[in-house]
Amino acid sequence: MYELIITEKPAASKKIAQALADKTPKEVYMKQVPYYKLTHKGKQIIVACAVGHLYGLAEKDKKWTYPAFDIEWKPIHETQKTAKFSKKYLDAIKKLAKEAKEFTVATDYDIEGETIGLNIIRYICKQKDAARMKFSTLTKPDLIEAYENKSPHLDWGQANAGETRHVLDWFYGINTSRALTTAIKTAGFFKIMSTGRVQGPALKLIVDKEKEIKAFKPEPYWQIELIGEADKKTIDAWHVEDKFWVKQKAEKTYKKIKSEKKATITSVEKKQFNQAPPNPFDLTALQIEAYRTLRISPKITLSIAQDLYTSGYISYPRTSSQKLPAKIGYKKIITALSKNPNYQNETKILLAKPQLKPNEGKKTDPAHPAIYPTGIHPKELNKEQANIYDLIVRRFLATFGDPALRQTMNIKIDCKEEPFIAKGTTTIEPGWHLLYGRFVMLKEEELPPVKESQIIDVKKIILHSKQTQPPKRYTEASIIKELEKKMLGTKSTRAQIIDTLYQRNYVSGKKIQATGLGIATIETLEKHNPDIIDEALTRHFEIEMEEIRQQRKKEQDVIDEAKQVLTKITDKFKKQEKAIGQELVKAQKETHKEMRTLGKCPTCGKGDLVIKRGKFGQFAACSKYPECKTTFSLPSGVLIKPTKNLCKECNHPMLQIIRKGKRPQEVCINPECPLKKVAEQKIEKKCPKCGKPLVVKSSVYGKFLACSGYPECKYTEKIT
Repeated sequence: MYELIITEKPAASKKIAQALADKTPKEVYMKQVPYYKLTHKGKQIIVACAVGHLYGLAEKDKKWTYPAFDIEWKPIHETQKTAKFSKKYLDAIKKLAKEAKEFTVATDYDIEGETIGLNIIRYICKQKDAARMKFSTLTKPDLIEAYENKSPHLDWGQANAGETRHVLDWFYGINTSRALTTAIKTAGFFKIMSTGRVQGPALKLIVDKEKEIKAFKPEPYWQIELIGEADKKTIDAWHVEDKFWVKQKAEKTYKKIKSEKKATITSVEKKQFNQAPPNPFDLTALQIEAYRTLRISPKITLSIAQDLYTSGYISYPRTSSQKLPAKIGYKKIITALSKNPNYQNETKILLAKPQLKPNEGKKTDPAHPAIYPTGIHPKELNKEQANIYDLIVRRFLATFGDPALRQTMNIKIDCKEEPFIAKGTTTIEPGWHLLYGRFVMLKEEELPPVKESQIIDVKKIILHSKQTQPPKRYTEASIIKELEKKMLGTKSTRAQIIDTLYQRNYVSGKKIQATGLGIATIETLEKHNPDIIDEALTRHFEIEMEEIRQQRKKEQDVIDEAKQVLTKITDKFKKQEKAIGQELVKAQKETHKEMRTLGKCPTCGKGDLVIKRGKFGQFAACSKYPECKTTFSLPSGVLIKPTKNLCKECNHPMLQIIRKGKRPQEVCINPECPLKKVAEQKIEKKCPKCGKPLVVKSSVYGKFLACSGYPECKYTEKIT
């Protein structure tokens, strides 16, 4: 008989086994599934793993009707084709549970992890409860402490809240998606439509922004710029009026001073201020900062952070906290980081301080502290992983830094009794900037050292004609920030929700733009059934689930309320099903055309290049065929989206190619594009057929190696 410890993933089971074992743990395989046998202080322990969720909700009797509420937890290998591999993990735990006398859950300590652990304990292990390990890093000291101080029970607040979230998401997702799909089917068209408890309100935010942009009417205004010089250094000043809204006034002012060659400094003001160090990273802040500084999407940032955590390099990333408790051992971590050559100078600064105190933020998380590095030196990170790790380390170090001392300088200038002002901000003492390094990204706007009453040369005076700009579209980072602000979704799910909107063709572009389908879906629902996309209703249930987590509310009460709300929504929907379907079909057809059109035909200029499918796969052809017979080959096995951009070199349409697991790539459709010719480069590798050098070439399929002896030798190979 032994204690069975259950982890969320294989990497975590190995870390826990290595941490707890008195000697080296024994790795055993059961049908390719690893588990570990070990002795901890003479006690026999087996550590087994899941692969995330082994159970999911499914309808008991699937009839494709709505509303549907009769659901049960089932093994996901029975309900999802892509999850067949999970069966062997379920079977391994089931077999190991038969001989176990004690059970400990060591899944990630959050709502999802608790739900995973609960389902394993009750459905596989056939137990009503289990002990619970709680940890924020997969380091040996933290894991030993978590085991020695484990709770005798599951965190039932988290478990019940997690189960409720799954139930509500299933209720909303399945029922509203079925309603939309059924509606479009009644109009003689078939397409699987989807929305959800958070997905609908998230899309509405983007559509509302799109409407705001389309409704925007630019207003003209004018600005006057004075470019002066003092001691051979440029001063860039602007009229204090800033924006002239009346053209005649701007022109009159400009006419008065346009020929002036001298101006007078009327005042010089300098103000110094302390710029506080940044707060520690919570997940949302990490995702936003990674996008701002590295242009890495929130979804990829979370995936990388999770990998860094399971490798033991950082603490648990799915946290809402901006707090770093002293018990994590500031000095210990910084000392460990000092052994990494990349951080020797930065850690030396901090270790010389008499006291280490982070500049914490206000946000807290009951389960985990802010994200921090463990001090373990990473091995074999790819470029993106190394960048995210560097960002996390430098943010951690920067929170302990001194405030940066910065100075603003305002120079007021008189030019023929017209006032101008030049502003600049510079860093006097870098403080925490030294620790944050390349991620600071602040402008240094240094002005020349001038004095009051000094005469300066006027090199140029310019009258600028401008227009007010529409509101900016959301980016993947800013929409996540907005969802957090509005309490929609969770820190772990927001990036996935936005990704789903892209997959469903509701939105497109890096600067997120609602497609015709996205706009029509929201407009149709607003017109016929606004409750489906009501953010207040979604937020209400988020608050209810937090009440469950804090054990102030019962799970069943919230589920019953959700059933009542959804029944009311779907009853109303059914009465307008046909009208809703007709509006959605029209939008679907327009969006389909939009997503297939790559741009104007570069040959005839009259037709559009449209994605078509033939005997040998997809290709692009002019819509004016047979008058214009222009065609371009397109890669297979990838998703192709129009960008609405033209190649700067050859003026052909640019397309976005999306490969699974890789970053989207924007390429020119023209195989003869001069840029692709320039892209050819020699490498130190010979052609195995003819012995000539291989070169790197680019096409719409991506980069590949080809023989420089082409066309005599047509050897190619993939770049791995």
